[in-house]
Amino acid sequence: MTNLEKLNAIFCEVFGVEESALNSDFNNSNIDGWDSVRQLSLTSSVEDEFDIMLDAEDILEFTSYDNAKTVLAKYEIEL
Repeated sequence: MTNLEKLNAIFCEVFGVEESALNSDFNNSNIDGWDSVRQLSLTSSVEDEFDIMLDAEDILEFTSYDNAKTVLAKYEIEL
């Protein structure tokens, strides 16, 4: 499984969506139920899956699918 597939699986599990829903419009403004609890669940799952520890600033940046990919790039996770 590629890193992108792992990230997609996390988003699908946390938000209960199909992978086809993941695009540049997938963000906390457009997704019902994207709240602080889900965002924490998302970042916690990402930390576990990729064996990283996100900075508080990066956790706050996890407000969209695209931002998540950008944050992971900072940790040298190739997608």
